[in-house]
Amino acid sequence: MDALVSYQAILFPSDGRKPYLVDLMTSPTQYGANPGPRMPHPEGHMDFIVESRSLPGGMKPWRYLIVDALDQMTKNFNHPYIVYYPVMSRDGMPFPINQAIRDIQGKNFNEHTAWRGNIIIGKFREHDQPFTSMMDASISDFPILKNFMGTRPSPRIQ
Repeated sequence: MDALVSYQAILFPSDGRKPYLVDLMTSPTQYGANPGPRMPHPEGHMDFIVESRSLPGGMKPWRYLIVDALDQMTKNFNHPYIVYYPVMSRDGMPFPINQAIRDIQGKNFNEHTAWRGNIIIGKFREHDQPFTSMMDASISDFPILKNFMGTRPSPRIQ
C-alpha cells in the first residue's frame, strides 16, 4: 500500500473565500502487509497551526468531530463526515474567526462559539471506522455541510 494516499475533502477557509475541494493526505499508522488505519493530515491546510512533530507523545494540534446526522434526522447518513478543526496555534493566539462559516451562519452567528481557523471536512464509509474507511467528498456534499455549519457552534473550548 502507498505511504501517502489522498482523499478529496472540503475546505472552509477562514479568510472568507468560498469552500472548495482539497486533497487530504493520509499516511499509514503502521507498515506491513496489513497497515490498518490511516492518519489524516488536515494540518497541511490549516494556517498558523503548530507543527505536529514539535508536540510530545503523538499529540495533534487539531481535533475532529464526527457528523453522522443533522438535527431532526431519524436515520444516520450512509457515509458520515469528519470535521477537522485547529486547536493549537503557533503563537498561542486564537485562530481567526472563520468568515466563510460566519457568512453561512448569518443571524445565528455568535462570536463566543465561532468556528475558528480553516476547517476541513472529509467523508468516510463505516460509522465506527473513520480512519480506515475514508472516501472522497465532493462539492455535492456542500449543501449538507452548509446546513450543519449554519446551525452548529464550534466544539472548541473557548
